[in-house]
Amino acid sequence: KRHILTHTSEKPFNCTLCSYSGTTSSVLKNHMYTHTGDKPYKCSLCSYACTTISKMKKHILTHASEKPFNCTLCSYASTTSSDLKNHMYTHTGEKPYKCSLCSYASVSSAHLKSHMRTHTGEKPYKCSLCSYA
Repeated sequence: KRHILTHTSEKPFNCTLCSYSGTTSSVLKNHMYTHTGDKPYKCSLCSYACTTISKMKKHILTHASEKPFNCTLCSYASTTSSDLKNHMYTHTGEKPYKCSLCSYASVSSAHLKSHMRTHTGEKPYKCSLCSYA
């Protein structure tokens, strides 16, 4: 039943702090980290920390010396195909992630997500010592 939700538009797990909704409780749990700033997955090789195990698995590859994904236009090499795909935008000039509310466009979905906060006013990173957000 839970898997079926990934094929429908039904998202029964709703965030109590914003308009986000997700298909599973674990997806909602990961979303909540954007509000708390928590990063429970810590790299044992450096100071990197993140919100999901999948991000950590991708990060661990950055410590590998082998970089099998090579750019055909320059000397760039990567540990993942998705990083190479994003790198290729530097050659094409393409910015596939476009804001639906203004003319902003980016090569990165993460940059677009951050940009969207300029429209929503959301400030997920709050100082634990003062009221700065």
